[in-house]
Amino acid sequence: MKAYNIKRAALCVALGACLATLAPSAFAQDGAVVGRLTSDAGQVPAGATVTVRNPATGFVRSVQADSKGSYRIPLLPVGTYDMEVSLPGGAASRVGQVTVSLGSATTVNVPLGAVSTLGTVEVRAPQVVSMVDVKSTESATNITREELSRLPVDRDITAVALLAPGAVKGKGSLGGQGISFGGSSVAENTVYINGLNVTDFYNRVGFSSVPFSFYQEFQVKTGGYSVEFGRSTGGVINAVTRSGSNDFKAGAELVFEPRAWQSQARDRYDGDGSRYITASRDDYSRSALNVFASGALVQDRLFFFGMYEARDYTPNSTNDAGTVFNRGTADDPFWGGKLDWQITDNQMLSLFGFSDKSDTVTDVYRYDHDTGTVAAERNNQIYNTVGGRNWSGTYSWQVNNDLTMKLMYGENKRNRTQSSLMDENCNRVFDNRTASQGVPSNLQGDRSCTSSSQLESALDTRKAARADFEWSIGNHLLRFGLDREENTSDYERAYPGPGGLRYDIYYRTPGSSLNGGTVPASGLVARTRRYEVAGSFETINSAYYLEDNWQVTPNFLLNIGARVEGFDNKGGDGDSYIKIDNMIAPRLGFAWDVRGDGTTKVFGNLGRYYLPVANVINIKQAGGFLDERTWYEFLGYTGATNNVPNLGGQIGPVDNSQGDGSVPDLRAEVNRDMDPVYQDEAILGFQHMLSESWSVAASVTYRRLSNAIDDMNITATGQCGAIDGVWIMGNPGRTNTVWGDTNCDGSNDGWIDIDTSKEGWALYDDDGNYVGQRGWVKPKRDYKALELQVDRAWDGKWGFNASYTLAYGRGNAEGPVNSDTDFADAGRTENFDNPWVNYRGYGYLANDRRHQFKFRGSYALTENLSVAATLGVQSGSPITRFGAGNPFDDTDFHSYYVCVSNCQSTVPSERVFVHSPRGGDGRTPWTYDLDVSVSYKVPIPTDLRLKLAVYNVLNQQRVVTVDQDYEPQDSIGTPNPMYGYGTGFQSPRYAQLTVTWNY
Repeated sequence: MKAYNIKRAALCVALGACLATLAPSAFAQDGAVVGRLTSDAGQVPAGATVTVRNPATGFVRSVQADSKGSYRIPLLPVGTYDMEVSLPGGAASRVGQVTVSLGSATTVNVPLGAVSTLGTVEVRAPQVVSMVDVKSTESATNITREELSRLPVDRDITAVALLAPGAVKGKGSLGGQGISFGGSSVAENTVYINGLNVTDFYNRVGFSSVPFSFYQEFQVKTGGYSVEFGRSTGGVINAVTRSGSNDFKAGAELVFEPRAWQSQARDRYDGDGSRYITASRDDYSRSALNVFASGALVQDRLFFFGMYEARDYTPNSTNDAGTVFNRGTADDPFWGGKLDWQITDNQMLSLFGFSDKSDTVTDVYRYDHDTGTVAAERNNQIYNTVGGRNWSGTYSWQVNNDLTMKLMYGENKRNRTQSSLMDENCNRVFDNRTASQGVPSNLQGDRSCTSSSQLESALDTRKAARADFEWSIGNHLLRFGLDREENTSDYERAYPGPGGLRYDIYYRTPGSSLNGGTVPASGLVARTRRYEVAGSFETINSAYYLEDNWQVTPNFLLNIGARVEGFDNKGGDGDSYIKIDNMIAPRLGFAWDVRGDGTTKVFGNLGRYYLPVANVINIKQAGGFLDERTWYEFLGYTGATNNVPNLGGQIGPVDNSQGDGSVPDLRAEVNRDMDPVYQDEAILGFQHMLSESWSVAASVTYRRLSNAIDDMNITATGQCGAIDGVWIMGNPGRTNTVWGDTNCDGSNDGWIDIDTSKEGWALYDDDGNYVGQRGWVKPKRDYKALELQVDRAWDGKWGFNASYTLAYGRGNAEGPVNSDTDFADAGRTENFDNPWVNYRGYGYLANDRRHQFKFRGSYALTENLSVAATLGVQSGSPITRFGAGNPFDDTDFHSYYVCVSNCQSTVPSERVFVHSPRGGDGRTPWTYDLDVSVSYKVPIPTDLRLKLAVYNVLNQQRVVTVDQDYEPQDSIGTPNPMYGYGTGFQSPRYAQLTVTWNY
């Protein structure tokens, strides 16, 4: 849906009025009612007052219409209101009921008739019932908990957001809470709960969340959002939770997902019939019981809502080889609540808090897939902690008829801690050799006695404050405000085991160069790596905005605004590492009521959006960061239980160029004049009402991302060879200014400008002679889409929505994370490590889905029995054949070249490569996700409802991601036998029973 609530038609029928239009966005967790009073003679009686009253809470708010009859009632909590019009000294005349939706404004135009001798005005029924949003310039989807109670939508905010047209689930390990909106990566979105930003700021993948039953309404903004929202080049998910009322209410809800109601996941086999993914024992059992209560502590003034949810989640999984079985348990409860104090009719204070902290304990056992035997004794135990406590306080005040304000302060906390029983004695050990190199498949890969990839202890704390204002001046509605976030990461990370070392075993061509040394005659080498970081890292994001919503004519709205942002990412020493100020994000939009009757609208907008730098950059690049890599000859395994290898002589020096444990002089490692990451967007749309219930919509969207902040390995600049092998954070393809050696005396003494579109990477011939410089291609990403929609609003009997999106997402960089190579550290991808990684890499990006069809609908068979279904159909994603080298120099990063002959030659120029274009190996299969549900209201005095939902009814388990490394890294010319095989699949069919009781 484009910016309208699906219940509009029923609402309009109840009023006999045109209520479907949405004015420019209201404050994040509120709505508004706007419109005009009109009369036959064109004159509005002086002093006319419009009042809305929420019968559930006694909340009352009134405004006086201006001389033209226009009025606006802002800062209205989501809900249903009675509306009336009155004149000075006269009795109020009832208009009808008005539903206020999240983040939007309901337009009610009221025709007035004669005024009685007692001063009572006659209210006449308007002639038009409209579902078209003639005053909205956004692309957004509003979905209420009432609609979700009818539909088979998994109880997760991500599943709700995926109902929006064009939204795509992320790939690989980034797909958990990740969504791609409008061609963006999954690390570019923002999530709000009751106006509090709860987005993960460590790497921007994920967010805090609350139980489904705690939410009241969702708004998913997919484009064109106003200046109130920022720090996103993807989408915005805006949610509001339930509140109390004068009526005491209580209830309970049981959600039950037993493993017996799940289809078995399929094991996956290669072309030789060998199992490479073991999944048939991967399942879970999940149940949750929540109880809630709400009511009034003081009638018409002070209300509460509280919820407690007991949880039990027991996931089982195996490793790919089928040798390890994991049995997890998570049973931490959720608690949350909300207090609303209506201080006066014009002032309100709301307090909101919840805890989503959860500990998962996983027992690890040895396992034999062929016999299905799980060892009796536990081999290890892993501990994971996520989530934390969150709260906010919001004060709103309608100062007078024209001015309103809202103030908010809140804190959002997310723990990220991982450890295990075996961490003290077990190192990570990986054997990267292949069968062609004489290593049996059962001895390849992970040979660790611990499954902990790292020891991590982290607490991310956001302190957020904002002030928002609205001021109505004639035909202009001015919206302005400011917001500030202090995001602090307290972080420690290291590899497990003695010395904190990870061991990787490789085969290299005997006699070839390696790390400044020579590969021994055996070709067997091992690399040890210490990878540690610790400290407290702060980022301050600030912004202020101004927007004018100008009603140029009664039928034409012009939205003009700008948001000015600043990002200040600080290092472990507390000094600014990356600081970017005065980023101006202009926004321009319009909405044209073509016929003047609210049935047809043309709208559009232009905007610029900036993306903050994730805290992972501060931590990994600007802290006491140690990355120590040492190469040795590999002499075989010791035979000890921890599989630590025997090491021979050291090969080359210890390499700690990426961090030696101290906070370095960061001027040499970061672009002094950093340009921000931003996206420009243009949207043009059309909506038309076919009848009181049916509407259609169409829109075209264009987005262009033109910059990146990423790490680059600068090997030389042509200036004294001053910068050699230094990793810097900068803007690929642009001029970067870093501290370096300006007078060739061997010490850094001044600023050096490096035009990385032309220089920054040294080129050498076969004899090692320097022959020149190479620069980086500029990052590009563009998205073009056509969206078509048809909607049939729910009328108590049935409702339906269908959308089709035709989209093209091209570029040479997905964004701050990379789905192709499954890299989740935002802003530290491999894309720009050297110029050859992205050379000739422009093409269809990982989140490109050419065709998307989405359907959802519900039908009431009887008063108590209803059925519903959702169907998602989408084409596959591009497949790229990644190589491990290039024809231009002797490096082994991912590339868009594949070696076809002389690949093992020690003379780089003798190797023969062919270009392997992005997306050149076809696409993954189309996927079909059909979910169905049946709901039954038990005919007893209390409200008891049963809902059985079945997800992925067809049990489609198609491939959604594949191994795209044709040549594994460090293995030029050695084909990966697993290339093209699936690595990610649709989840098997499962069923969910929900029992809801309300009193």
